[in-house]
Amino acid sequence: MAGTADNTPQADRAAADAQSKFAVPDGAVLALLGSRDENLRLAEELLDADVHVRGNEITLSGQPADVAFAERVFSELITLAGRGQQVGPDTVRRTVAMLSAGTSESPAEVLSLDIISRRGRTIRPKTLNQKHYVDAIDQNTVVFGIGPAGTGKTYLAMAKAVQALQAKQVNRIILTRPAVEAGERLGYLPGTLYEKIDPYLRPLYDALHDMVDPESIPRLTQAGTIEVAPLAYMRGRTLNDAFIILDEAQNTTPEQMKMFLTRLGFGSKIVVTGDVTQVDLPGGQRSGLKVVRDILEGVDDVHFSILTSSDVVRHRLVADIVDAYEKWQVDQDEGDAHQHHTGPGARSRGQRRGR
Repeated sequence: MAGTADNTPQADRAAADAQSKFAVPDGAVLALLGSRDENLRLAEELLDADVHVRGNEITLSGQPADVAFAERVFSELITLAGRGQQVGPDTVRRTVAMLSAGTSESPAEVLSLDIISRRGRTIRPKTLNQKHYVDAIDQNTVVFGIGPAGTGKTYLAMAKAVQALQAKQVNRIILTRPAVEAGERLGYLPGTLYEKIDPYLRPLYDALHDMVDPESIPRLTQAGTIEVAPLAYMRGRTLNDAFIILDEAQNTTPEQMKMFLTRLGFGSKIVVTGDVTQVDLPGGQRSGLKVVRDILEGVDDVHFSILTSSDVVRHRLVADIVDAYEKWQVDQDEGDAHQHHTGPGARSRGQRRGR
């Protein structure tokens, strides 16, 4: 095959190439190219087509399919830049990834879906799975967001809760986590009740501070408009007109998960988030998050959103770390299964035969 390509006349190879030229609106050129042309350099690295920029005109050349794909990428980026959105290398990378995955949805639509804005900072989904997760929260009463660290499952749920409160769709937000390290026996810890539970609930407060004026949080919590409490405090309650988030749900037992889900009252919405690979339950207890999908799969108005390492929106290395741990776990499970089938006796017999 390589020899055939090498023997192709120059004119035929040239004829196989395609070229596309288009102008970028003047107001979008700088945003599209990025600081010191960093977006352009990344696009050249990720795309198979050759990219040339002169003034506000972009020329793409290469194989027809490569040129067509590059056209789609630049069309999405120009749309985002034209909307006044900040286009950085991360935007370029995610746009290429979405289009490479063959999605029918426009990356520009996914990346420009505003949830809430505060002090010039807008929270929006950054991947297609995150967009589907946000849509599912709009469309269902109970949503499970399951995925590894850094996929935005809790952060986006918090943003949707604040959005619902601001739009008066609910009267209050309730944020809860299981205090697993204390075994829910908080009385053994030193300090006041607030001091005891604060370390477990601090991540929820941190996310909340990004979305609500920090000075208003004490007033909102005192009025009951925002409640942050350990899971044990949900027992025996019926929660009406509330947006309820259960975070770190992998650390609930099946009984606790059932208790929590049955707190649902009228006019309320529940989002449950967790990572089934990070269970911290003592004594080998089963995780309520691991079994709930088998129990509730197919129940109307309940949705399971699965996020993966490709949805990690922290440092790019986090996705590689997640993948490496998943691969290691698979290897461990296969090794355990092999040892179970062969048994220690089988190995010792092989050793006695000099193998």
